Amino acid sequence: MESTSSGYQVLARRYRSRDFEEVVGQEAIARTLNNAIDRNQTAHAYLFCGSRGVGKTSMARIFARKLNATADQSEHAQIADTILRGEDIDVIEIDGASNRGIEDARDLIANAGLMPSRSPFKIYIIDEVHMLTTPAFNALLKTMEEPPSHVKFILCTTDAHKVPATIQSRCQRFDFHDISPARITDHLAHVLSQEDIKADQGVLQRIARLADGSMRDALSILDRLLVAGDGSLEPDLLERMLGLPDSQLVDQLVASIAESDPAGALSAADQLLSGGLSGERVLDAVAAHLRTLLVSGICGPDAEILHLSQEQASRAGEVAAAFDAPGLVHMIAICDSVARSVRISSSPRAIFDATIVRLALAEHFTSSGTSASPATGRAMPAKKKLTDTRPAAKTAMKTPAVKKEAAPVAVPAISTETPWEQVLEVVDSAHDKAILEQLEFVSWDGSVLQLKLAESEGIDTSWVMKNPDRVPSMFSKILGRQIAVRIDQEQPKIMEPASSSDAVAEASTDPVVQDAIELFDAVLVESRPKKENQVQ
Repeated sequence: MESTSSGYQVLARRYRSRDFEEVVGQEAIARTLNNAIDRNQTAHAYLFCGSRGVGKTSMARIFARKLNATADQSEHAQIADTILRGEDIDVIEIDGASNRGIEDARDLIANAGLMPSRSPFKIYIIDEVHMLTTPAFNALLKTMEEPPSHVKFILCTTDAHKVPATIQSRCQRFDFHDISPARITDHLAHVLSQEDIKADQGVLQRIARLADGSMRDALSILDRLLVAGDGSLEPDLLERMLGLPDSQLVDQLVASIAESDPAGALSAADQLLSGGLSGERVLDAVAAHLRTLLVSGICGPDAEILHLSQEQASRAGEVAAAFDAPGLVHMIAICDSVARSVRISSSPRAIFDATIVRLALAEHFTSSGTSASPATGRAMPAKKKLTDTRPAAKTAMKTPAVKKEAAPVAVPAISTETPWEQVLEVVDSAHDKAILEQLEFVSWDGSVLQLKLAESEGIDTSWVMKNPDRVPSMFSKILGRQIAVRIDQEQPKIMEPASSSDAVAEASTDPVVQDAIELFDAVLVESRPKKENQVQ
């Protein structure tokens, strides 16, 4: 590998783009900036926005290099080299995170008035510009609006929304998108060919997916792999070095789920946990694998959005045939929900194992092969038998006996013999429980459930009165089948107090009241009922 006088140079720096033609993944921006220079239509300020490692600073250096090109070829080469290294006297690179105060901004403004020493322009590249303080932005505002003719500003940021609108409005903005895994894979292959190193295509594709759109991150991962593997790349090296789940064990776990084999699924999951992974990371890996099967089943295993090798695509197509799309969507949702619960649970292993068993025995949680789950109300598939490609111990079972249809989960029937509190226990959602508390059981004849509004004091029944049509669907979800629900929406009867005249007439017959009237020569005007908590 190439080295410099100062030592080893990492791949991300050695293979950094040096010209617009070498830019990977941002060709449209490169073409626009190049045309602006060729047509002498460059603006005084630019704002480059995008994720880390997508080429913002590299593009800024290339742009500055082209802007400050001179007629003298030898001098141009020298200037270009110093600019690309970030060492040119007329191209000043400033880290916004460490030079963010008002004094730093004032120094910049003072220096901006000085003419460039040897180049046409004095160019300021401010990286992570969103880190500047508000006073610093205010100080820059006037200079950026009407800068000297020899000054150019190139602002780079990963958080464009933190840059004040007054600054953005004075710049030409370019948004750098994440680089696609396919482009990253091709570039990694090019780098390895330059280094005379052979690598498995599947390894490069996995690195590209892990990089999450960042070319710099991809090259950094590749650099670490080359050092760890003594210059060679092996498929399992990536997993060992980065602590990733063993792909073969994840395949085995998902295959066991496809075959409704909870024992095999638990065994594979235990091996993943024994390798030092948390339950959360294992569930994330299972969800990612199920996502691959979902896309493979819908778009085909060779779909570009999957970025799979031929071997991976073939296997994904076979396993995907054991599922249907609604079931996979439901399983992915379960993995995502439980992964967050495992992180904070006091019994993470119990929840993790229960989830694996639930995925493997999904049909046992439904009333029939395609009906809604009583617990979740989401469709689950009747699974097909997957052809096993694992070692011979399992392959002998090629024609298993036909299994009986899974019995539905027993749910307490709503009847006069079943207390209303047992119905509430079936409901998991706090929202559904709140709705049920607004209702009271009346009767159940086997087909129609008769309910009425709750008469208990303090219960607000307005939601049920406004949304009576949503109650039957909720009960159908609880019971796992369609059910007719009728609600008596008559408001609870409240005893009206006696009228004032009746109360006065009744009170006037009281001997005590009559004696008081005669004693004080008074007139009875009003009679009020005695409060329950009134002191006798």
